Amino acid sequence: MSATASNVQSNDGSKRYVHFSGYQRLHGAANQSLQPARYRMHALRYTATALQTVGLVLLYYCFSIGITFYQKWFIKEFRFPLTVVICHLVVKFVLSGLLRLAYQIFTGKPRILLGWAVYVKQLAITGVASALDIGFSNWSFEFITVSLYTMTKSTCIIFILGFSLVFGLERRRCSLVFIVILIAVGLFMFTYQSTQFNTEGFLLVLSASFLAGLRWTLAQLVMQRKEVGLGNPIDMIFHVQPWMILGLLPLAIAFEGIPIATSEKVFRFRDAEVVLRTCKYVLAGSLLAFLMELSEYLLLTYTSSLTLSIAGIIKEVCTLYLAVKYSGDEMSSMNLLGLIICLLGIALHIVVKSLNTNGLGLDSIMRVTCMLLPGSLLLLLTCRKKRIPFTSVWGQSKVC
Repeated sequence: MSATASNVQSNDGSKRYVHFSGYQRLHGAANQSLQPARYRMHALRYTATALQTVGLVLLYYCFSIGITFYQKWFIKEFRFPLTVVICHLVVKFVLSGLLRLAYQIFTGKPRILLGWAVYVKQLAITGVASALDIGFSNWSFEFITVSLYTMTKSTCIIFILGFSLVFGLERRRCSLVFIVILIAVGLFMFTYQSTQFNTEGFLLVLSASFLAGLRWTLAQLVMQRKEVGLGNPIDMIFHVQPWMILGLLPLAIAFEGIPIATSEKVFRFRDAEVVLRTCKYVLAGSLLAFLMELSEYLLLTYTSSLTLSIAGIIKEVCTLYLAVKYSGDEMSSMNLLGLIICLLGIALHIVVKSLNTNGLGLDSIMRVTCMLLPGSLLLLLTCRKKRIPFTSVWGQSKVC
């Protein structure tokens, strides 16, 4: 057999020799006919993944930004933020329990139920820290604007870094010190000479950020331990809510017990419609809180922690833009510069973390930068359009 021929089996089972060039043309044409179908399959797969990611991000934005403005509006009308949070926790506990029950009915597989020893040891501190974080955050809405709340709460990443170092989840690096300084300087500039600054509200949110750092670090430790068995977010929500209720209940009784007992909007009502309307608003906030937490976990499950972190930054920019444009929040040039510095510090942390954990390169930096710049420019244009006044360090009046 020559080098230019190939041994091919015919339809009747006998072997025949075909010239190699003809054999190549025959099978090459077959492969070429399959390539468009293969490309279409890949294109459909990538399109489905992209649509899924975009859909999850939009859900996360809707629920997260929605509950921020909803709670700010509702707390102005119903000044019992700790009681509202306890109602949210009860509803979230009931909803997560119903979802666990539905899963057991449809699959026939029982969900995990922790014993008392593990339940107290692993989740007590996490639950109390979570309750105080959410409680202080809602309480602060009585005193500060949405923009100041959003920026101050974003410092949570500093405390997460600190607790991650304490519990051994992060390695000590010089870049972490630089990131913390960058975020701290940005926060200082954002709050410097702010006309809408309130010390009490600021300290409440800062305390909430500290507790959020402890909360998420401990939650990460618990969910990563396979022997605990709380890798599913619904199971985690179900087990943590009772501790959160117990942790916040004493504060709610101490600060809001007598006022809410004598309030005409609750127990001393004159019109049943007022109570029904209040219950309706509390229930709506509870559903928003549950869906926001669920969408956050879904985004983390079906994408990555990097996607969730980047989405969180863009969410903060969108929240600040909406607060300046529609809620009447004021932002000077100094505050805007502090905002950009703080967001860049958070973005730098995401890039450094992705480089160290996932081996990602320049594409991560470009992705974060490209996502941050449009939002920052949008905020700057909003400030210019509204011509927000700004007083510099030397007292000269300028315009943003």
